Amino acid sequence: MLSDMPRYVLDDARNVPDPYPSYRQLREYGPVCRGGPGQWVFPRHAEVSALLRDPRLGREYPEQYQAMSVGEGPANDYLRRIVINRDHGGHVRLRRLLTKALNPATVRALSEPVRALVDRILDGLVERDTWDLVSDLAVPVPISVMSELLDIPVADRDMIARWSTSLAQTFAVFIPEDKRQEAHDAVVRLREYFADLLRERRRKPGDDLLSRMIAADRGGTEPLTDEEIVDNALFVYYAGFETTTNVIATGGNVLINQPGAQRELRANPHLVGTALEEFMRYDAPIHATSRLVLEPIEISGHTLRPRRVVVLLLASANHDDSVFADPGRIDLTRSPNPHLSFGGGVHHCLGAALARVEGGVLFERLVARFAHLEPAGAAAWNPSSGGFRYPYWAYESVPVAASAA
Repeated sequence: MLSDMPRYVLDDARNVPDPYPSYRQLREYGPVCRGGPGQWVFPRHAEVSALLRDPRLGREYPEQYQAMSVGEGPANDYLRRIVINRDHGGHVRLRRLLTKALNPATVRALSEPVRALVDRILDGLVERDTWDLVSDLAVPVPISVMSELLDIPVADRDMIARWSTSLAQTFAVFIPEDKRQEAHDAVVRLREYFADLLRERRRKPGDDLLSRMIAADRGGTEPLTDEEIVDNALFVYYAGFETTTNVIATGGNVLINQPGAQRELRANPHLVGTALEEFMRYDAPIHATSRLVLEPIEISGHTLRPRRVVVLLLASANHDDSVFADPGRIDLTRSPNPHLSFGGGVHHCLGAALARVEGGVLFERLVARFAHLEPAGAAAWNPSSGGFRYPYWAYESVPVAASAA
């Protein structure tokens, strides 16, 4: 009966640093539970995987939904304009352009520059007994990579990173009243900055991501407006570092708490690819995503009616023991590993390939440069971080004690 169903409410869940026991209870209950008003929540792998790929679900929420989440202001039309929140033709048009600009060859070519960047940072860290995984690695590495991809001047990078941190609030399910103006102001400042970059790249194209977006758009049958290019360029910048920051922070926290995994990876560096996938499965960089029901859907004995919201618990699906043997154990050789940390279907995370390149290089260099890594204190979370990890706290600090190899 409906009244017997457990309730999973996002605003309550964000106050739980370790949600995995709750996830297990939800999976044990059944394939679906209640969420907030008009919401259904799915915790199991089978349903989450199927719904991620179901074209009867979309991401274009009604205007009043965005207004309820962020209030009225520039963030509203920004959210409606970016690729992640577009469906069907609009999504295809934007995704095709961004995929051309951020193509596989471009991503693969980053391996050596990322390795050089990581080694430069680690050169300074090996001289210290303790350092912080988040502030010393998880934030500066992806910000530097995205800034290089967009050819943002070095003098501007800290400023753009601060504004982008404020932009993270816009991706929360609900922004507290006292944070809304900060989010709207960040959109205004970033739009102004990226509009100036766009004008400059039109005058003098280069080999940066924005120039490639302009070139890809020029060859399309439905040219984008400057506003669409600007909003999606700044979204790619934000998504490119937000996703990877969470991958490095969550995966790194797993690694420093697993001395056996460190020894195994140090002895078998070729396992770094499967190790990274396992870290992302074990503690997903993105815990949940949502979709809007566009047409009636029958799934697992339940009917989802149009205009209802489904919440897909990616991190819970990654611990479903019907798919993953002994899901609470780290297995660096786990294969296949059909985790859902980057979503799936047409809205599969745009930053996934970048995160894999940067995360793979970083974890390989970490175990190569350090003989031992362990926590130097308790990790700290930021309960108001917003961003893609919402509703769960993003890591604000992960202190590390290390000895050089």
